[in-house]
Amino acid sequence: MEKTYQIQFQVRSYEIDSKGKIKISAMLNYLQEAASQHAARLGASVVDLFPRNLTWVLSRYHIQIVTYPSWGEAITINTWPSAKENLFALREFEILDQKGKRCAIATSSWMLLDFKKKQPVRPKDHLPHFQDHPERIIDDKFDPLPAPEKIDIELPFRVRMSDLDLNRHANHVSYIEWALETVPVDILKKYQPAELEISFRGEALYGDRISSRTQIVNTDSSAGFLHQISRETDGKELTRLKSSWQVFS
Repeated sequence: MEKTYQIQFQVRSYEIDSKGKIKISAMLNYLQEAASQHAARLGASVVDLFPRNLTWVLSRYHIQIVTYPSWGEAITINTWPSAKENLFALREFEILDQKGKRCAIATSSWMLLDFKKKQPVRPKDHLPHFQDHPERIIDDKFDPLPAPEKIDIELPFRVRMSDLDLNRHANHVSYIEWALETVPVDILKKYQPAELEISFRGEALYGDRISSRTQIVNTDSSAGFLHQISRETDGKELTRLKSSWQVFS
């Protein structure tokens, strides 16, 4: 069985923004599809795990973007599991453009959850045997992310049916979209995300009312923000996110 998996995509018209570049949400969806297809080949997909009352839950994400492909461009994603550390399984990603140049890299940490007991379990004890490829594409120890110290911008959201995934809670991309929607419009018009660090801390279910809060760290040539997603009914923190933005050609 291959240690790494490669898959190609072509950027579609409904996946681009007003600048003609791929949306960050579409890029993240590509990564999720690459991970899901590779997990299926390894016998460790959500569909494989459900009959055993197990599922994957994304814990951490760190993505660095070099360039944004345009409409119609072909891209290649390489992905591989890099390690199993106690309760977490790590997976790496690399996105290449049609000339083979790097567009983005990402590392992620996943938790294997017994969804009946609502408890994490050790991946080594429950996954089929396959060999990891121990190369971290971003050397991130996933230290805790800071929460905003003050709130500069706040927006409310409601979890829609279209936000839900196979686990019946909001897909991780929805959390990221809620966070980035709070970025000031003057930044959105000129800049694009260059780096995202995300810590997922709780689940949002259909109908939940969500509050997306953001602190402006700076608005120089590289704008930065700290984000926090919370559930309004009980105040539970669901996500922390740190975003850095810059101008891309």
